[in-house]
Amino acid sequence: MFSIEAKSKPSVFEALFIVILVISIISIAIGKFGSTPHIPILLSIILLIFYGLLKRVPFKVLEESMKSGAISGIGAIYIFFLIGILISSWIVSGTIPTLLYMGFTLVSASFFYAIVFIITAIIGTAIGSSLTTVATIGVAFVSIAGAIDASLALTAGAIVSGAFFGDKMSPLSDTTNLAASIVDIDLFEHIKNMSWTTIPAFIISGVLYAVLSPSIAGVNNTTIEYYQASLQDTNLVHWYAIVPLLVLIVCTFIKVPAFLTLIISSLVALFLSIFHTSLSISDYCAILYSGFVSETGVEVIDSLLTRGGISNMFFTIMLVVLSLSMGGLLFALGIIQTLLSKIESLLKSVGALITGTAFTAIGINVVVGEQYLSILLTGEAFKQKYRELGLQPKNLSRVMEDAGTVVNPLIPWSVCGLFIASTLNVSVIDYLPFAFFCLLSPVLTILFGWLNLTISKN
Repeated sequence: MFSIEAKSKPSVFEALFIVILVISIISIAIGKFGSTPHIPILLSIILLIFYGLLKRVPFKVLEESMKSGAISGIGAIYIFFLIGILISSWIVSGTIPTLLYMGFTLVSASFFYAIVFIITAIIGTAIGSSLTTVATIGVAFVSIAGAIDASLALTAGAIVSGAFFGDKMSPLSDTTNLAASIVDIDLFEHIKNMSWTTIPAFIISGVLYAVLSPSIAGVNNTTIEYYQASLQDTNLVHWYAIVPLLVLIVCTFIKVPAFLTLIISSLVALFLSIFHTSLSISDYCAILYSGFVSETGVEVIDSLLTRGGISNMFFTIMLVVLSLSMGGLLFALGIIQTLLSKIESLLKSVGALITGTAFTAIGINVVVGEQYLSILLTGEAFKQKYRELGLQPKNLSRVMEDAGTVVNPLIPWSVCGLFIASTLNVSVIDYLPFAFFCLLSPVLTILFGWLNLTISKN
């Protein structure tokens, strides 16, 4: 999308007014009127089209910019389709039910939120995908939280924090590789440099989750045992059901593309399901398209197991298309370029530069709602400025991840925010205050910039 040529040159005031208007339309519609994000984003697209026509930009150009924006997200759309299939196949194979059963064993210990945070961080780092982590072990933990009357918002915050720690620090992560490649540095040098801000954020978050965790006395073991028995009655809990997860981890470690990894893991899961189900081919087709439907009569178990399928990804996919189309219009109208050039000219010190970089990455996440775009555009915009101030490029890549990668799940209309909210059935606004790691990362990177801590210079 960065390659979309600006067809107009608005003033800074004009560009800022349009951005504030777009954000206001989206936030008011969602926050005050409870609208689904589709409607305000579509209204914003219409507004931008009329603005472009007033600026004498041909409609054909505006239409092409929307197409270019949407096409930039086609890879993510394919992944969403496969995640829908993965969730369905992991349920029918018993992978998610088995993970849930094992998770119920863990919750008899104290520090529930801290356990959720640490386990999701380990899995997220191992597989390099925050959304896959949320869609699998994250779903299981949300159901466990419901069983022990723990806060769903706090649990979701811990899941998101752990998953995006893994997405940020894993050498298998797309965003981590993208950030390193944009500034032309070694991947592991990038990861090592991120640890200066990431490890403190991880430790502080872990302590907060431990302090906020319910006491062991609050866990109802009788209820947990009842849910474990209900899971066993589904005939979906088996030792070999963990194999699809292991396949997923192995494939990512040997650097199999995410697209193929999801397909392989899903096929393995479907094959294993043959050993404990008697479904026909038409049943499998229905499950993969519409999702698995659980009818145990136990609300917590059914809420976990009734999910997945391609059709359940349509809500998120349509939002991705609309959001990226809006982003294409913002680029074609020169709005983002104008704001970036003005921000860049104001940054004269190291602290100001890092703060400006962080707020730019956050701002692109807010306006466009796209994680990869926030990394790409921020890197391209500030690369030269870091050279001018004598800073090594790994400083830039760290800020891009601290304020780009982990902020996207905190935006209600972003790609990650929409997916997580629909997968966990917890709204972004509810879990946002408790996603401690995601909130701390940009704060620490800005603080370290002003204090000149761990800043590498040429």
